[in-house]
Parts: sequence; C-alpha cells; structure tokens
Amino acid sequence: MTTVSSDQQAGGGPSGLQSGAAWMRGRVMPIAEASIPLNDWGLIHSDITYDVVPVWEGAFFRLGLYVERFFRSMESLRLDPGLSESDVKTVLHDLVSATGLKRAYVAMVTSRGVNTVPGSRDPRDCRNHFFAWCVPYIHVIRPDIAASGAAVHVARTVTRIPASSVDPRVKNYHWGDFTKGLFEAKDAGAETVLLLDGEGNVTEGPGFNVFSIKDNCLVTPDDGVLEGISRRTVLEIGAELGLVTQTRTLPLEELLQSDEVLISTSGGGVAPVTKIDDRLFSNGSPGEVTLTIRERYFAWANSPQYRTEIDYRAE
Repeated sequence: MTTVSSDQQAGGGPSGLQSGAAWMRGRVMPIAEASIPLNDWGLIHSDITYDVVPVWEGAFFRLGLYVERFFRSMESLRLDPGLSESDVKTVLHDLVSATGLKRAYVAMVTSRGVNTVPGSRDPRDCRNHFFAWCVPYIHVIRPDIAASGAAVHVARTVTRIPASSVDPRVKNYHWGDFTKGLFEAKDAGAETVLLLDGEGNVTEGPGFNVFSIKDNCLVTPDDGVLEGISRRTVLEIGAELGLVTQTRTLPLEELLQSDEVLISTSGGGVAPVTKIDDRLFSNGSPGEVTLTIRERYFAWANSPQYRTEIDYRAE
C-alpha cells in the first residue's frame, strides 16, 4: 500500500508535491527527500536501468509498452526487485495521483543496490530495489524551439558507445558520450546533438531517435539506438499516412540529403529539425509531413485506445 508523507497534501500546492515526487519503499514523498545510499551500485557503477512514461492530459500514453520494455531491460541486466508489471503500474498510478499533475514525466527505476556481504564485489550479493519519480512534463526540445524547428549538431569529438559494450536497447544512465556531445553542440550554438557510430552512421541523440523523410520514405536507424516507444509510434503513424517505413543503417550523408528531418521522444513527442550543422531542411521551416506526424502523435496521445486514465480522486 502506498502512503503519502504526512506533511503533504495529495495534489499539493506550491508547498506540496506538484513540483515533483518520488515513491520509495511504499511511500510517496517530495522528490527532494528521496535518496539512495552512497554505496549503491546504481550510483557508483551505473548498474541501474530505468524507463520513462509520459502523462498527457491526465493519462499515461502507451503505459503497457513502457512497462514491458522496463521489464525486458531488468531481465537483460539480471535485476529483480520482486515486483510484477501490475505492481509497477499501481505504483506509477499512485505516484502521479498524489501529485495531481495532468502532464508529467514519470520514471521507473531499478538499481542493483547495496552489496549485503561486507567486502564482496559479487553483483549477486546486492539487494536490488525499485523506486519511481515524477516531475512536470519535460520537453527534450523546448516548445518554442520545436515550433520553429531545432538546430542539431553532429558530434565530432565523440561517437556513440558501441552496442557491444553497452546495449542501447536497455535504457541506462551511461551518458558520458551524450554529455560530451551536448557540450560540443552548445558551444556550436545548437540546441542538441546527434551521435554517429564508428563507421559514420547515424545513431541517436540524448533522449531521442531521429528520422529522415525523403521521397515518401520514412527512415530511422536500427543499430546503436534505443527502440523508443515514441519511435514505434512515429513508424506506426507513418505507415498509417501511407509512407514507406524503414529501420536500417542510415549514413550521415543520406540524412543530410533528406527532404525533412524529425526527432521522436517521450519528452515532447515529435519535433521538427530544420538544421543539422550548416544544412537547412524545408527551407529552414518545419516540413509538411513532419507537422502532420506531430499533429497525429498528439491525437494518438488523446485517443482512448492508447491512454490509461489516472484516478485523481485522492486530490
């Protein structure tokens, strides 16, 4: 059973939970009160996995797919906090309900935990644990920039961590490559960064997948990337619109010859890219196909078929 910190009101106000909350050990608390031990392997070894599901207008969008992917990630890393998919969904519902947030960014996390045998370096001796947190909706690309189209920089000083080292299909906090790339992008005056693999092929950016649109064909990379739920949604929408959809190797040279470029992310849905380095797309404005996909994405987010409504009666 979930309990709410006694000094907080569900739904909160400026002093409540609306600025962010966490669920830990059966209790919902202000996010500033949440903590993990300093010797937790999730902290000291990044031995941890997570997933993020968006809440849009009072409902989770495609919740089942996000939770299923989270459990696949845990299985891949041999993490087991002793919870079922139903348990995790209940926690996420309780957490968001307590905040009263109608648009939110909701994370579910499992960490390796603290080693229970003094002096042991055996990961099997760690007690895995689950927690969740929720903050107001996050946009990977700021809405004002997304409206006019984002400028993206292709990193030159770093490539994506090879999939043979860290599987990108398992959501992780190994952001050393992304962070270095973001500094490079900001120094170049761009909003965000896109990383290549060691062969010059496009992979992904920090928190997003990328798509090329050319000659009625919608292409997104299939290697070195997270198989995003928003990515899946864009591919499904593209097929619905009659586009030819492909997941395959995407060389940078091909991306730069696109008619339109867009990104997909749980933090903002679909955003147009109007510039990569010095290359302009759609005459520097969001493309028609991209805008149609973006509009359709939010139509899906408001469709009962894809929504899991949140019970806010505790407010």
